[in-house]
Parts: sequence; C-alpha cells; structure tokens
Amino acid sequence: MKGTRAVQFSPDGSFIYNANPGRVIFGNGTIAQLPEEIARLGLKRVLTLSTPAQAGDAAAIAAMLGHRSAALFSGAAMHTPAEVTEQAMALVAAEKIDGLLAIGGGSTIGLGKAIAWRTDLPQVVLPTTYAGSEMTPILGETAGGTKTTRSDPRILPEVVLYDVDLTMSLPAAMSGTSGINAMAHAIEALYARDRNPVISLMALEGIAALNRALPAIADDPGDCAARSAALYGAWLCGGCLGAVGMALHHKLCHVLGGSFDLPHAETHTVMLPHALAYNMVAVPDVVAALGPVLGPDPAQAIYDLAGRIGAARALGALGMAETGIDEAADRALANPYWNPRPLDRASIRDLIACAWAGEPPRAD
Repeated sequence: MKGTRAVQFSPDGSFIYNANPGRVIFGNGTIAQLPEEIARLGLKRVLTLSTPAQAGDAAAIAAMLGHRSAALFSGAAMHTPAEVTEQAMALVAAEKIDGLLAIGGGSTIGLGKAIAWRTDLPQVVLPTTYAGSEMTPILGETAGGTKTTRSDPRILPEVVLYDVDLTMSLPAAMSGTSGINAMAHAIEALYARDRNPVISLMALEGIAALNRALPAIADDPGDCAARSAALYGAWLCGGCLGAVGMALHHKLCHVLGGSFDLPHAETHTVMLPHALAYNMVAVPDVVAALGPVLGPDPAQAIYDLAGRIGAARALGALGMAETGIDEAADRALANPYWNPRPLDRASIRDLIACAWAGEPPRAD
C-alpha cells in the first residue's frame, strides 16, 4: 500500500513464502457459476452444508445443482463440535457423497473442513460472512469443552465463490464483528514468526479495506460498494491466516470459545485490541506499518472501531462469568502459541480481566 512502512522480517531480509493452492472467484452474481464449478470438479453426489438458520437458502442453492445434489445437512454449529461432525459423517457414508458444498460462515465452513479432513472430499465454499476461514488449511474442533486446532492440506477448500450479493442480507452487527474477526487474522500475520513480505502486503491491504468498509456498513447495510470492500478485505485476511502462524490473540479466542462457549466473532472483536496492545512493545515495526492504516495507536483504534459499529467490547457482556478469568489465564498458558512477546500469567490474567470488564486496551 502506498505510504505504508515496511515490516521487518529478519536481519538479512530473508524469508520463506508458501502459497496455498485454490481457486477463488470474486464478484457480484458469481453464484451463477456454481453448477459449472461442481461439474468441473467431476462431482456427482454433493452434500450441501449449512446452519439451521440458513437451511432454506442452502436448499435453494443446492437445487441449482440438479441431479448432482444428493443431500442437505443443516446442523452446522459454532466451534465445530465433534458430535455434529459425526452426524454429518453418517450422512456422507449413507449417501455415498463425493463432494461438499458449504454455504455460510465459520460454523458451516468448519464443518465442511472437518468432514474433508476425515475423508479428503473436495470442498466448494460460498461464504456469507467475513470470517475468512475458507482460505485456510486450518481446522478448529471442540470436544469435551476443549478446542483443538490442526493444519492439513486436506482441510483447504478447492474452490471459493465470493458473491457480494450473498452478504447483502448479513445483519449490520454481525457484519461488524465478522469483519473485525477477519482483521485479527491479518494483524497477527504482521508479527507472525513466519511472516513474509507477500503476506504483510495482503494483511495491510485487507485491514485497510475492512477499516473503511465496516463503519459504512454500520451506517447503511445496503451499501454495495462497502459490502464489496469488506468481502475483498476478508478474502485477503483469510489468506493471511492460511499462510502463516498465529499468536496470543488466536490462542486466547480458542480458549474462550471452546471452554466458555462464547460466540466466535464477538469474542475476537473483544479480544483483538487487548492482545495487540500486549504485543505492541515487542513489534514497533508493525505498529509503524499500521500507522497509515489505523493511526498511531492501532489497539485503541480497533477498540474504537468496535464501539463505532456498536459491537460488545466486554467478555462479561458476551456471557462469561468473572470467575472464569483465572481458568482462562491458566488454559491460555497450558499449551501456548508462539508469541513475539514472552507470556507471563499475571500479565495475561490482567489482559483477560481488562477485556472482561470492557475497559480500553492497555499497552505496556
């Protein structure tokens, strides 16, 4: 991006960049290309996936496939519970499914990934939110109150159809939290251990697009240009998540979501300013690079953005009991992700407590 400052990678400027395979089709009305994409993959018995709330829309889209549509499973749930995946797997076996069509956000895409990891079936995804999960070979599953993640080439969808028209009915509140969730992927990519210049360029562009689009969507959910910019930003941010490792923010959100059953995008929205504030002292080059995009204090800027779009900014408001703060701190440190700043329990507990109360982020 013009005017942005470079992010450092290593003293000698060396890096490694691994590109993920995949086919992306972006625009308005791209859903019309769905039957052609299914046929191109040679699929004859497709299982369409959705949440219960999107079952009607999913059934209508599945009908576009004609005889290639074999079944519909509309039980996708937040945090990809293992028991839901097993229910879908039974349908895969019974209907001799040879391909998957996921229609929705992170919950539905996660279910498709869980099935693909077990079967290596090809996936086609129609995102209806800004989650970005469709661009990653990463799967997070929940069992027994614990969320675990894995990365595998089988998890990465083969085709992603981004249709701006499918996002026009996404409620403004959900659009905002989904968008900040996407921004979290890009922000952590900027200080990832395996960061590289290609991903950093994508990250800064994606963050800028979403930062411009989300307030416009909050003001006018029917703003097609803003919707297009948000979906574009989500694609870029998802690509960042799929290419490099994540750090403290994603670990905290996995703990809070899996252990306390907090809503996924809303939890990312609450936690991002605090996790970024914690790390800023260790990544001054990232803070400088974010300056032209978010301003001199990017953590406060994201906290303000969440307020601007009307999102909750406190874990307590999402239903987490104050008594869970210590458990969350312990779980976050039990098997921590790499992070640019060393972790200590007192600081992490304070971070979570600050987020629980909805206070502004504190940079040390």
